[in-house]
Amino acid sequence: MACVTKRRGRYVIDYYDNQGKRRWETLKKGTTKKKALDRLREIEDQLSRGTYVPEKKIPRLSEVCKEWLEFKKPNVRASYLSTCEGITRNHFKDLEHLKVNRITTAMVEKWIRGKQEDGMHLLTLRKSIVIFNQIMAYAVRHGYTVYNPVRDAERPRDQGKVQKKKIRILTPDEIKAFLDAVEDRKYKILFKLAIMSGARQGELLGLKWSDVDWENNQIHIQRTFNNQKWYATKTATSNRRIDLGPAMMTELKKWKLACPSNPMGLMFPNEAGGPINQSNMRSRYFEPALKAAGIGKVRFHDLRHTYASLMIEQGENVKYIQTQLGHSSPMVTLNVYTHLMKATNQEAALRLEKAIF
Repeated sequence: MACVTKRRGRYVIDYYDNQGKRRWETLKKGTTKKKALDRLREIEDQLSRGTYVPEKKIPRLSEVCKEWLEFKKPNVRASYLSTCEGITRNHFKDLEHLKVNRITTAMVEKWIRGKQEDGMHLLTLRKSIVIFNQIMAYAVRHGYTVYNPVRDAERPRDQGKVQKKKIRILTPDEIKAFLDAVEDRKYKILFKLAIMSGARQGELLGLKWSDVDWENNQIHIQRTFNNQKWYATKTATSNRRIDLGPAMMTELKKWKLACPSNPMGLMFPNEAGGPINQSNMRSRYFEPALKAAGIGKVRFHDLRHTYASLMIEQGENVKYIQTQLGHSSPMVTLNVYTHLMKATNQEAALRLEKAIF
C-alpha cells in the first residue's frame, strides 16, 4: 500500500512498483504535504498505466538527445544529422540538465522566449523546436515520460520579419550570355542541362551515362551526390524521368564521345574520374561565368527555378511541371511558384467562350 510519511523533516513516498519491488522516494526539503500527495498520485497513475519508471532511471535531456541522435543516424542524411547535432549541442543548454519527465510546457515556452530575446533567427528557432519536439516524442515512446511538453507549447510568430530566399529567374538573354561565358565544355553542358531539365545540383552531379534514355529523350534521376556523399533520391517522386528537347540530346551525344572514361560511368566526372566537388564547381566555373556575363548574384538552385518559370510561362500543365521537378504534389509546385502565375488570362476566358458558344 502506497503512503506518504515524514522522516527527519522530509516527506517520503513509500510504494511498490509493478514488479512488486518496494521503492521509496525522498522529496526535497520544504516540499508540502499537498505536493507530496500530488507526487504519490502521479506515481500511482503511472503504475496503473504501466508507464512507471523509477526516478533514478529517468535520463536527463542531454542523455535523451544522445540516444535520439543514435536512433536517427541510420535513417537520415549526414548533413541533416550534423544540423541536429549542432542544435542539440548549442541550443538546449538551459534545459539539458533536467530529467525529461520534469520538463513542462511552461519551461519550453520560457526557453523559446529566451532564445527570441537572445536574437536567435526565427527559422533557426523553429528548426530547434521541431527537433526538440521529436526528442521529447522519443522520450514518451521509450517510457521516460508520459507527456511531450513541446507539443502544446506556443510557437513563435514571424510578425512579418522572416523573408523567404528570393528566387532569381534568368531571362532568355541572360541564359545565353551566361552559357556563352562558360569556357569549359563540360561545365557549359552541365549548366545548360541544369536549365533545360530543372534537376537539382546533387542530381546532376550524380548522373551516369546509363541514366540517359536515348530513345525517349529522357534522363532518369536515381541518385544524388551531396557533400561528398552518395544518396538515393529523397522521395519516390524525386526518382523520375525528365524530358529533354532534341537540341539538348544532341549536345549530350557529342559530349558522350568527348567525355573522359571513368570507372563509375559518370556523365560529369572530375579530372580524377570521380564526382565533381560542388564547392569547386561553383567557385571556379559557375560564379566566374555569371560575373563575366554581367549577371548579378545567382544561386545554382536558381537554374532550377528558371526552368520552372519558363515552363509556367509557356503554359505547361502544373501536374506535368510537378513530375518533372520531382515535387511530392502539384500543391508544392504551386506554393513555390504561385507568384509566377499570371493574374489575368484572357486567352483562357476566350477559349472557354469558344468552347461553349
